[in-house]
Amino acid sequence: MYIDVEPIGFNRGFYTVDVRYFYRVTADAFVGAARPVQICGLCVFDKRVILFGSEGNAKVFSSEVVFDGLDEQNIMKSNLPTAVVEAVDPIVLNMKLVDVCECRPCDCELTEIPPCICACFGSDLCFGNDGKRVYVTLGQFSIIRLERETQLLMPVYDYCMPEKECGCGGGSCEDDPCEIFRHVKFPVNEFFPPNAMGAPCDNYQSVKGCCT
Repeated sequence: MYIDVEPIGFNRGFYTVDVRYFYRVTADAFVGAARPVQICGLCVFDKRVILFGSEGNAKVFSSEVVFDGLDEQNIMKSNLPTAVVEAVDPIVLNMKLVDVCECRPCDCELTEIPPCICACFGSDLCFGNDGKRVYVTLGQFSIIRLERETQLLMPVYDYCMPEKECGCGGGSCEDDPCEIFRHVKFPVNEFFPPNAMGAPCDNYQSVKGCCT
């Protein structure tokens, strides 16, 4: 997946997020009644969204070590928001096999594929005009958001040392531990998943702890 964030000049605080999805599609090819042969291909989908990411004109410097060069500060960069894309596995909606000569011209031809994407396939991808092509329609659910680092003022307190001593220091505690345990509410949610629609079943409210 490739993600790019660019500010919008005519609408301050908004950014365009260009996302390119790369899919590795595996299918079974049948030739007559022979045993199917597994084939792999590449699907690409481009999506552009406009999101609000607030304004920020500060220049950011860092003292982290640059491992591909000298021990210098990192190159100055602006504090653009960071785009985060969450995606689940796509759903195959349709698939068809066509001859290359029947392919209609479109602007969806791949012009550049990152090396890391090509490395996911066992052999070189074929972009020739001979043979047949498989067109796959995929349904993709994803969430795209912008994140920005910010500073919050939080109250901080000094170290606090406990001053109260335990009343059972000599082993002569007057409180009955079993009596204390009987007042502890049974942890229903620790044994059963909580019901999001309402409170736990009333049948479990009568469960009591047992001290032996």
